[in-house]
Amino acid sequence: MRILVISGSARKQSNTGIIASNIRTLLKGPSTEVLNFDVAVHTLPLYAGDPSEESHLEVQRLRSYADQADGFIICTPEYHSGISGSLKNALDYLGFPHFKGKPSVIVAVAGGGKGGINALNNLRTVLRGVYANVLPDQLVIDKVQIDAGSGTIEPVALQKLGDVTRELVRTVDQIALYTESLQSRGEVV
Repeated sequence: MRILVISGSARKQSNTGIIASNIRTLLKGPSTEVLNFDVAVHTLPLYAGDPSEESHLEVQRLRSYADQADGFIICTPEYHSGISGSLKNALDYLGFPHFKGKPSVIVAVAGGGKGGINALNNLRTVLRGVYANVLPDQLVIDKVQIDAGSGTIEPVALQKLGDVTRELVRTVDQIALYTESLQSRGEVV
């Protein structure tokens, strides 16, 4: 199974990046390949729908990873009650062929007790527009639960992160088993 983890903060050393790093660690295992796309590292041009954007290396990387992915974990900071502009820009390069039939988990990093739920609602709306199957469980991690110096998060937050990560893996496994069952019966998938 391949899981694409998208870190949606444009900051090079962001709390969102720390969360994405912890997710990648939680996903490591013999049956899981983790694909990583960090918008702070893999800089995309501003989406304009111009065919010339297709040849951009990072656009090709993002689309290739999304094509390969069996599931997604998408992390965003909350900016002014919404997702980051850089994450929205990245998602604009993707569409229903990348997401349809694949489960997704969403995680927000909030600052100073301000919530994060608005970013998750905003992200869920955007993902619905590209036919993503966003799982009901979602998570907000407050910045006070993150130790930027060590790159770690508090045990309670890490446990919750593990819970949503395992739910995604379980869902991807169930979809694979169902698809395999249909194929063995000769049914169209």
